[in-house]
Amino acid sequence: MSEPEVLVYLMTGFLDSGKTEFLNFTLKQDYFQIDGTTLLLLCEEGEEEYDAKEMKQYNVVVESIESQEELTEDYLLELDIKYRPERVVIEYNGMWKVSDFESMHLPDGWGIEQKLTTVDASTFQMYLTNLKPLFVEMVRGAEMVLFNRCTDVKPLAGYRRSVKVVSPQAEVIFEDDDGEIENIFQDDVPYDMNAPVIQIRPEDYGIWYVDMMENPDRYRGKTVEYSARVMKPKSFPSKLFFPGRMAMTCCADDTTFLGYVCKSAYTPKLKAGQWVTIRAKVRYENLAMYHGNGPVLEAEYIEVADEIPELVYFN
Repeated sequence: MSEPEVLVYLMTGFLDSGKTEFLNFTLKQDYFQIDGTTLLLLCEEGEEEYDAKEMKQYNVVVESIESQEELTEDYLLELDIKYRPERVVIEYNGMWKVSDFESMHLPDGWGIEQKLTTVDASTFQMYLTNLKPLFVEMVRGAEMVLFNRCTDVKPLAGYRRSVKVVSPQAEVIFEDDDGEIENIFQDDVPYDMNAPVIQIRPEDYGIWYVDMMENPDRYRGKTVEYSARVMKPKSFPSKLFFPGRMAMTCCADDTTFLGYVCKSAYTPKLKAGQWVTIRAKVRYENLAMYHGNGPVLEAEYIEVADEIPELVYFN
């Protein structure tokens, strides 16, 4: 597939999450300047506004959309003909499903280059509780998720896991009024990393799953023990299986199986669907299923275990 000629930047986030503030700053920066026209498409009206005259200094033209019904493939084509933009920036309405836009047929030459999401940390828990499906769509596939207005660092580790389980590749940034918050997640795991065998309790599975993915140096060579359900994909070699658990990424109807590849000579004796307790040494290997390096568990011990009926949660 050829590279798009018109790069589309999709800015998502709920109302008053800081989308306009972020774009107002970014559009004026030297590193973001281009020779051609930037079309800024506004799908939501918040407290912050753009100065249209000032935007013209940066070759930015502004168009507003009042309702989702107006955001059609034909309308985008009209804007493409009218402005011939070199770049399109879309400030998307937080109450519209992002998948509706992502499924649209864009004008020839247009292609989504980057998806970014802003989050007001002070209202995040309320939105997550009431509008989780919309939030999941916002962060799924996002390159960056920016949490601003962070006044309490205690829940931030859980917020990060809520994003990482949906979009492992996303860079998650936290900011307070003084700027970016750093070095706040060094000791946020609820198990003993220095134990000869790191015991992963059922309620800590989600924390462990995300942390293993994010911090390979922390786990490489360590031994972990946990209980999981056996999955045996047909494409796997005879000594590999996929122990994991069902996790709720959005709502009860949106669950996914999360686990890491495990290697054991005992694998052929395991039955798909049974529950086992595994003790294994962690190493990392380049595998197609990870699209790069990912954890591989070398099992030292496997025994039958009781089922864990609860879903995995991340917040």
